[in-house]
Amino acid sequence: MTGPPDLRPYLRTLDAETMAELLYAQAQRDPELRHSLELRAATQSGDVTEAHRLLDTAVSDGNMEYTAKVGAVLDTLQRLLDAGSRADLAPLARRTVDDIGEMLEQSGDPSGDLGDRLERAVELYARACVARPPDPGQLADWILEVEFEGLGRPVIELAEFAKALGERGLDRIKSTVDDVVAAGATGYRRDVAERLLEELAEVRGDVDGLVAILSAKPPRVDVSLKIVRVLRAAGRHSEAIAHAARALTPHKAPAPPEPEDETVALRRKEFDAEPGQVTYLALREASVEAGVWSVQRVGALKQLRECAGETEEGAEELARALLAEGRPDEAWRACVRFGGSLDLRVELAALREAEHPAETIPVYRTQVERLIEQKDPQSYREAAKHLKKLRTLHKRAGTAEEFTGYLADLVTVHRRKTRLIAEVRAARIALPKPRSQAATDSLTS
Repeated sequence: MTGPPDLRPYLRTLDAETMAELLYAQAQRDPELRHSLELRAATQSGDVTEAHRLLDTAVSDGNMEYTAKVGAVLDTLQRLLDAGSRADLAPLARRTVDDIGEMLEQSGDPSGDLGDRLERAVELYARACVARPPDPGQLADWILEVEFEGLGRPVIELAEFAKALGERGLDRIKSTVDDVVAAGATGYRRDVAERLLEELAEVRGDVDGLVAILSAKPPRVDVSLKIVRVLRAAGRHSEAIAHAARALTPHKAPAPPEPEDETVALRRKEFDAEPGQVTYLALREASVEAGVWSVQRVGALKQLRECAGETEEGAEELARALLAEGRPDEAWRACVRFGGSLDLRVELAALREAEHPAETIPVYRTQVERLIEQKDPQSYREAAKHLKKLRTLHKRAGTAEEFTGYLADLVTVHRRKTRLIAEVRAARIALPKPRSQAATDSLTS
């Protein structure tokens, strides 16, 4: 029994317009195909701004929608890199890696489609860094943060970033890793430090250092074979043969597991009893000291997110904890997903408005309304200051006309509040005509 005929030869005979009509008609019947085409169309031009916008909106979507949008962003990055674009793509690529990593912390499915996209995002970020190298120190700091705080997700291959890091960046990583080892780190941090030392020796061609690191590991066949390969590649054949002979000795017994730190255990018990910003930060301090924060953080954040999904107070505690930890982007996304007080959102908007003005505009508009509702001179003055900021944000977001319409509506609604209008004028904001008056003038002209 033969399969269905291959239609590709026939399809290649069709002109572009006919093909477009057929595909469009099928997309109208197939929502999944339509959605895929819409995402490709949104980023087809290689517009980096549009790719950033997709990431801005993706965090509030479900996992399937998020995965699709991230895929479109990665496609855009690859097209631009393959075409040799002169644009600086490293910031977008790095943000994509960070966003996917955070989403994986929430979903806990590194083996699924999102895990595959994370690996691809890291690969594209490495390419973007080679094309337009960022500051080596900042790149090194990012790699160290991902490695020591990200619980191995993603695992960074230093060889892919070595050219962008240069000697300055590699020295920075080496110095930090040496400090971690010297401090007697155990568990996950120790494992990461040892792996990075091994990769540093490989990248720098330090044969003796690499052999010493590998020889210190518990004897295993794969480790012994790697030592032999390293020595042979360096032309040290007699040493390779000697090591292969020694590798036939029995393996050593594995070292016993490290006991759990008592302070960490106590802080974890306090956090489990009352999860919130205070107990989270106390757990963090103890875990960092013990070198186990990367492991503890995943479970603690999972618990905070569960609380955030249940109560408004839980949402506030999650965002406040992330903000106190120095992770304002994660705190913002937590507010988008779970909610948070207006005071918190305004605080986060002030940290985010420089890079994402369009996102923060709704927050400041809500703050203006709250200030106006208080009906006192000081609040009116503060509202005027926020209106001035909104004007700037709209300009930077490319929506200056939208601000004009917004302000006209605001003046129409609050036209009887003479003190408010006076404060707006004092802030040197040009007042448009109220909507009703503007409409009257257009009819009589």
